[in-house]
Amino acid sequence: MGSRRKARECALQLLYQVDLGSPDLQDTPGCFWSLQEIDNPTREFAMVLFEGVQKNAAEIDDLLSTYSANWKVSRMASIDKNILRVAIFELMHCPDIPAKVTINEAVEIAKNYGTKESGAFVNGILDNIAKKVRQS
Repeated sequence: MGSRRKARECALQLLYQVDLGSPDLQDTPGCFWSLQEIDNPTREFAMVLFEGVQKNAAEIDDLLSTYSANWKVSRMASIDKNILRVAIFELMHCPDIPAKVTINEAVEIAKNYGTKESGAFVNGILDNIAKKVRQS
């Protein structure tokens, strides 16, 4: 597995912990990284994704809500929702990463962490968002 894939998975795990954790958790990243043996470039990219999703959450969720027909963000499975959030952040703020790579990585992670329908669900939403975000 490549270091960027591992970073995306770490960002997903961090976001998932925040989603399911208590608001009293002050240092989710600190606790998470204390249990991981990850090289610095992978950790740094994971934190760019994690912090970027948190900082841009409202904008990301607005896009997600717009392009997820018949699905409210609040009703999405936490894994799928956070995979989408990471990928949307990449599409919006990491122009050096080709959209096809971002989408493919998100789909593969969804297949590994989500349900058997997660890959298709993530692919459909991200394909539409990529057309919008990357055309600007």
